[in-house]
Amino acid sequence: MMPLNHLRSLVCSCSVFILCASFAAAQDSSLKLNVRSRTETEQGSGRWHATTNRVEWKAAETAIVICDMWDKHWCPQATERVGQMAARMNRVVKAARNRGALIIHCPSDTLEFYKDTPQRKLAQSAPKIETKIPLQNWCHLDAGVEGKALPIDDSDGGCDCVTPVKNYRAWSRQHPAIEIADGDAITDSAEAFYLMKQRGISNVVVMGVHTNMCVLGRPFSIRQMVQQGQNVVLMRDMTDTMYNPQMAPFVSHFTGTDLVVKHTEKYWCPTILSSDFIGGDEFRFQQDKRKNLVVLCAEREYLTHKSLPKFAAEHLGHDFRVSFVWDDVDDRNSLPGIDVVADADILLVSVRRRTLPKKQLKFVRAFVASGKPVVGIRTASHAFCLRGKEPAEGLDNWVEFDSQVFGGNYTNHHGEGPQVALTRAENAAAKDFLQHVAVDMLAGNGSLYKVSPLADSTTPLLIGSIPGADAEPIAWINRRADGGTSMYTSLGHIDDFEQPQFLTFLKHALVSLTK
Repeated sequence: MMPLNHLRSLVCSCSVFILCASFAAAQDSSLKLNVRSRTETEQGSGRWHATTNRVEWKAAETAIVICDMWDKHWCPQATERVGQMAARMNRVVKAARNRGALIIHCPSDTLEFYKDTPQRKLAQSAPKIETKIPLQNWCHLDAGVEGKALPIDDSDGGCDCVTPVKNYRAWSRQHPAIEIADGDAITDSAEAFYLMKQRGISNVVVMGVHTNMCVLGRPFSIRQMVQQGQNVVLMRDMTDTMYNPQMAPFVSHFTGTDLVVKHTEKYWCPTILSSDFIGGDEFRFQQDKRKNLVVLCAEREYLTHKSLPKFAAEHLGHDFRVSFVWDDVDDRNSLPGIDVVADADILLVSVRRRTLPKKQLKFVRAFVASGKPVVGIRTASHAFCLRGKEPAEGLDNWVEFDSQVFGGNYTNHHGEGPQVALTRAENAAAKDFLQHVAVDMLAGNGSLYKVSPLADSTTPLLIGSIPGADAEPIAWINRRADGGTSMYTSLGHIDDFEQPQFLTFLKHALVSLTK
């Protein structure tokens, strides 16, 4: 039998070996992240491609910054949302820590609570360094970079409670659900940057609250880290905003957060999801019931690249999380970022005669096959096919899109002429579907499309007529062979969007098909 002292020595040696091996593995660990960025389709267009690319960072060169995840906020709704997020955030932080990333806890104005902890002393121990751009205690909005204002009005403080609460310092520490472990750091100042430089850290993942305020402005967070040359990403599902839907742009609180995230992607840094660290679906707040609407917009004849963004901004912000996919100005047969269709609940199509690469069009084919709803306007009846010719090599010609998805039979259109007179189709479905629409106040401003006869699977909603021609269906529902439901309308001319009844009709179609 091995002597006891030898056994103890062996156990000790094995423990040291395991610890060293674990440390070495952590140092060599990499973080594989799906990074979403935005680039303007063309300068001054106001339209932005949102594309996701796979990147790999060394964990040892990465810091996780947790911004102001306080135990309590002066706004009760904000406190509740932090509580919902905290457990998930702790899982993310634990996963990052185990892979070798440095965790920096930044609960501003609470450092007295942590003054004697080793984590606080670790942050204080980093030597100060000189920087080309002076470090700031608060990084205000930079009009030269991001414009004169954020996309939401938070001038009232942003509390979205029924009875707004007066601002006061309610916090005393970080939320207790987020573990502070050995080797972590605690600070609320530029010490975070000093510590990163001491450790050779150039990659920064920022999470926490609130994006329109602290997450952008704090001395350890996005604006300052970007200005100092760090490689920064925001974890977009581990953040929130201080935004009251009673303020402009008068959208859901959660749409307000999305708008600030998009603003951040446009002007400061890309974003990632918590699922990059722990798998599964992205985090969503319990009160966030919005459906994911993806708009494919690739046509120029009827200017829907102008009308649809305005429509979405003014009418869809309460019911939907809206993503736009635009055509590439240098390649009309490419829709960068179309992979977002995979996560959509409903698809709105405004595309005209684009033959896409098969790897892009597969997302639309898969979406349709899944049985989810599709809404098409105007040129969507001939969205993905050319007229009488084959596409270039490598591009996909979906000639049957009209018949398979909409049950339509588009062949051509009448010439420009008088407005198209509209009447309600004589069936129960039309009466129910158009109950909120005053059809007698609605007209078609584009040429009348020739679409008859429709498939037996369709139910007409609106009928259009012009002098000297047969009447044609203008809008209808199609019960697809895959079990899904589509709605199509040949309305969608730029002047149609000036009619309140058309806006009501289109919004109602989107909402009703996602119930």
